Amino acid sequence: MRFTSELSIWWTLPWLIISIIVGIWFYRNVSWWKELSSFYRWGLVTLRSSVLFILGLLLIGLIFEAVDYRVEKPLIIALTDNSSSLLNYKDSSKVKGQVVALRTQLKTELGEEYEWMEMTVGNTPKFSGAVNFNESVSNLSSAFEKINTEYFNRNIGAIVFVSDGKFNAGSNPVYAAERIDLTPVFTVGVGDTVKKRDQFVKNVATNDITFLGNKFPVEVDIEGVKMGKGSATVSIYRDGKQLATQTVKYTDGVRDFQHLSFLLDADRIGFQTYSVVISKAGNEYNYANNSRTFYVEVIDSRSKVLILAGAPHPDIAAWKQVLELDENLEVESMLVKDWKKDLTKTDLVIWHEPGIGFDPSVQQLLQNKKIPVIYTVGPNTTSATIQKLNIGISVTGSNGQTDDVQGGVNTGFQQFELSDLVKDMVESGPPLKTKFGKVTSAGGLEVFAYQRLGSIRKTDPLIYFNKRGQFKIGVIYGEGIWRWKMNEFIRTGAQDGFAELVNKITQYVLVKQNTSKLRVNFPKRFTKDEDVLVNATFYNQSLEPVSDAEIRLEVRNEKGKLSKVGFGVSGKQYTASLGKLSPGIYKWKAIGTRNGQTEVKNGVFVVEDMELEDLDTYADHQIMRQIAKTTGGKFFELKNAKGVLKAIRNRDDITTVSYREATFKDLVDLKWLFFLLLAFLTTECFLRRWFGAY
Repeated sequence: MRFTSELSIWWTLPWLIISIIVGIWFYRNVSWWKELSSFYRWGLVTLRSSVLFILGLLLIGLIFEAVDYRVEKPLIIALTDNSSSLLNYKDSSKVKGQVVALRTQLKTELGEEYEWMEMTVGNTPKFSGAVNFNESVSNLSSAFEKINTEYFNRNIGAIVFVSDGKFNAGSNPVYAAERIDLTPVFTVGVGDTVKKRDQFVKNVATNDITFLGNKFPVEVDIEGVKMGKGSATVSIYRDGKQLATQTVKYTDGVRDFQHLSFLLDADRIGFQTYSVVISKAGNEYNYANNSRTFYVEVIDSRSKVLILAGAPHPDIAAWKQVLELDENLEVESMLVKDWKKDLTKTDLVIWHEPGIGFDPSVQQLLQNKKIPVIYTVGPNTTSATIQKLNIGISVTGSNGQTDDVQGGVNTGFQQFELSDLVKDMVESGPPLKTKFGKVTSAGGLEVFAYQRLGSIRKTDPLIYFNKRGQFKIGVIYGEGIWRWKMNEFIRTGAQDGFAELVNKITQYVLVKQNTSKLRVNFPKRFTKDEDVLVNATFYNQSLEPVSDAEIRLEVRNEKGKLSKVGFGVSGKQYTASLGKLSPGIYKWKAIGTRNGQTEVKNGVFVVEDMELEDLDTYADHQIMRQIAKTTGGKFFELKNAKGVLKAIRNRDDITTVSYREATFKDLVDLKWLFFLLLAFLTTECFLRRWFGAY
């Protein structure tokens, strides 16, 4: 035991002397004390001095170090590959019984000398998981990573790893296993390593999402084992119709890899189901892996932009040239007098000089349809028309007069980010022609650029945004923005700043504000082995999350079968579980009700059939041997797995470890010291009363 203190330990020596002196001084003039025998006299002095000395030790903050020794047995971890590929071999009927028997035997015969832990790994590693070989993914490296994380600095004696060595997710398990320091891995190989005549779809890679009208690539990897010299046809089908086909040629007769590239048309909206199929060859060991299903979501995300004008103008061509470069926009331009007032699928209207041939019914139609609008208000738009447009400003002044103003970027504008190219283009651009008069704002405008006369910056807006309900409008108060484009090209040889400004203004006005009270977080893709979990949130009028709404979920499969599930409440969140679903495409609808108001959301999701475990028909014991070699363990075949027990017992480094643990405590925390002080004081008090003192 070692003592330390904030003050020097040497202070205990003078304090001991002081305690003795005080004890003697206390009794020096007591007559009855002098009449006692020397034993009692010095006993009382000793008791008084001891109490003072102990109190002094407590006051100087004495700390002592207590040392303890902890014994830790070696931990043996039995890790079993729980994927379904272990049942792909001819002895699969015996594998489960042999593996369970091995784990039971090891646990029993290792006895009390070792600590025992069981794990399984498939999709994810699990402690004490049941061995049933029903998982569809082999992520072997994740188990070693979990052991390394959760048992770091523990006395791991050994890992007994049972697997066929095949993995189809995560990294190579060899690298993860060797990162567990000083821990041998004894590997037990399951399955037949003899390669059989077979061909299969090794992998399919494509985009999860593509756009309607585009072409999308599909990359297919084909593997042939002992196919000899010959060929096979690889085809892609949808709804039983062949869309594309190619031929693969096998050459070496042992193991062939072929990479094929297809280009398919995205001609239907929604989740599309495709199948890659290899034509069957004679005497194949397994035909189940000759096909592979994949899903692609085709969406029509293009937004329709309608450019309306009272008369032809270069501004219109400048806007249209930029917007047509965006493949997600469909752009149409028309004169107002020729327009049929059809807003079908229209997402944004750009209205240039609405004062030319102004038709109030057009403005009323835009407001009724809640279409976002970008207005270019030039000198031909009168003050009365501006008032009718409801764009957040009013203008007083002569309708016949015009003014030329340049732009000055508002440094406080934060609605979207702009590069220095845009700011330089606006500041350096030639003036726009505007209507002369005083501009009065109704408030709440998001001003991007103010009007500028030379070096004088006015407070009148030149380019600004405003809200109309849940939709936004944009206003360019002046015509001639095409001159900015030409001026930038003359100065820099490019038009990047102008294009960026047009795209940012368009996208900002185009995006609608989400004011729906029901928000549903529903992933679009699951595998058949995943639990389908859905999260939702319901908001009140102030867009604050609430928990007193009722939300239900309806899910319909491809055959039309309907399932209904209620959402459970957890805090302010709602959660629904559909469990594991069969592969296919599903439609969902969430219905939320609160205070008599109903909100509805709907969508589509897909459950994919990932039969990765059925691809290969042979075990890979080479990986198992490599894991054992790099970690200092040993490889065994399942039929000889009893040798693992002997190998563990013969290792000198798999042994119990003793750890020295030191703890520091304040002397004042010792309860026995309190009772010692109480005993000293009680004894002294008793003796004083016994001898007649008060």
